[in-house]
Amino acid sequence: MEENKIDRRNFIKLGSIGASVVITWPLLSSCNGFASENDKVNPNFQADLDLELTAKEANVQLFKGNTTKVWMFEGKVLTGDGTAVQKLGESYLGPVIRVKKGQKIRIRFINQLPEESIVHWHGMHVPEKDDGHPKDVIGNGDTYVYEFEIMNRAGTYWFHPHPHGRTGPQVYNGLAGLFIVTDDEEQLLKLPSGEYDVPVVLQDRQFDGNNQLVYLNRGRMDRMNGFLGNRILVNGNPDRELSFKNGCVYRLRFLNGSNSRFYKLAWEDGTPLVIIGKDGSLLDSPKSKPYIMLGVAERIDVWLDLRNKPQGSQMIMKSLSFFPGMMGMMGGMMGRGRNNLPLGSEYEILKISIDKAGSNNFQLPQKLAVFNKLDPATAVNRNNPRTFRFFMRRMQWTINGRTWEMTGVTEEETVKLDTTEIWEIVNSGGGMMGNGNMMGERGRMRDRGEMEGDKGMMGGGMQMPHPFHIHHLQFNILERDVSKVDSRIWNSVKDGFIDEGWQDTVLLMPGMSVKLIMRFEDFKGLFLYHCHNLEHEDMGMMRNFKIE
Repeated sequence: MEENKIDRRNFIKLGSIGASVVITWPLLSSCNGFASENDKVNPNFQADLDLELTAKEANVQLFKGNTTKVWMFEGKVLTGDGTAVQKLGESYLGPVIRVKKGQKIRIRFINQLPEESIVHWHGMHVPEKDDGHPKDVIGNGDTYVYEFEIMNRAGTYWFHPHPHGRTGPQVYNGLAGLFIVTDDEEQLLKLPSGEYDVPVVLQDRQFDGNNQLVYLNRGRMDRMNGFLGNRILVNGNPDRELSFKNGCVYRLRFLNGSNSRFYKLAWEDGTPLVIIGKDGSLLDSPKSKPYIMLGVAERIDVWLDLRNKPQGSQMIMKSLSFFPGMMGMMGGMMGRGRNNLPLGSEYEILKISIDKAGSNNFQLPQKLAVFNKLDPATAVNRNNPRTFRFFMRRMQWTINGRTWEMTGVTEEETVKLDTTEIWEIVNSGGGMMGNGNMMGERGRMRDRGEMEGDKGMMGGGMQMPHPFHIHHLQFNILERDVSKVDSRIWNSVKDGFIDEGWQDTVLLMPGMSVKLIMRFEDFKGLFLYHCHNLEHEDMGMMRNFKIE
């Protein structure tokens, strides 16, 4: 791990070709002063749950022989429900934090890492100071206190570090956990609970001959592509096997916690996947799918009925083959030729051994949560959506030709409190040159200086999927436009998307665009939107938006 550690000076060298990643290190240093002030709790905030969350280095036994160096979160309840913080088995991942809508939560994040960090509560609707913005990083030995009310509806959320330039390696080293919210509406449904409500965190990793994690072993190439491991871990466990009871029904909460890999999940025997939840909500009704495309940071809740499965049988989940797109400059399908698990190949994900006898009486409701989808007629920009294009410029992944600025925000990234808007997110990929009806847009972008210097990059160049994530809110998907998606890509993934419910992350294949509707309410402040391919994010494919 140490040989791949990037100090500030080297990161700037590696991340700065042409369009630079703007990093204001003095601002980061000044944040330590802010963090020391923030280690004081607000005596007027009456917390229902008060807990410590410590990020630290550890050694774990993953394989025979040498232990593996990891970074991990350790949780401890100080006051409140002692069962709210649960270990994720014997894994270095986690903990799993379970809360209820309406509760007031205090989390004292203690950084015992050898570098700066901050924690982002992915998908949660919280004030700016509690969101985990990179400007709020704290150093070794410092504490950051989060105090917020749970305002989200029932859903599967998660938390992970968010220091700019180091999110990828910190998550890769092991820092991730689930943050599960319930509410009265969900509890009335009597869904599987307790031992029958099972987290399933999917990640890919590489290890060397001494059982140590390997990261960015191809340097800038892995940053451009996104890092792919060559073996799958489930809940931080390399054997990828779960033990279940026959005669029972389970709720499986899948999180794609990988840095850049996404999955085409399916049961090997062809049993349909029954989806009851996506990201920040239950669905209005169960959805049956032959497979699911699970992008980086996305979550799905799967209903698994084992009542007709005999004891001693098993179920295998695989990632099926698909066409992820070509990368002309990088030499073909992503990862192929350098990894025994290239993106888009077929491989086993998880084995469920039905090796115990049991029974429960959970029934699948045909009506789940009331959707209350946002009405496009209420959007202030209904006829003029804000457009954000994800593409490469001068060997740098950008959003509308821009890269990261610690507190920078433009007029087109500034929105008004208590308004509803439609945003169009476009994965331009390599589809902008050579496409006649896109040449006008290319000209307009050149006039704005957004295309300067990228001749030859957009057509037949870098074409990659991008998972779009926005902080602070959940959105509804209004439209998914695939008219510019290569038919080989679309035909291999088209049945695997869930566009219902409330979501905070959406996977865009090359050439794809989506229209999202979202509402800005409750809190003003500076929040993030970015590609959740963590290597792309660390390179600067991330921007602020401001609610004023």
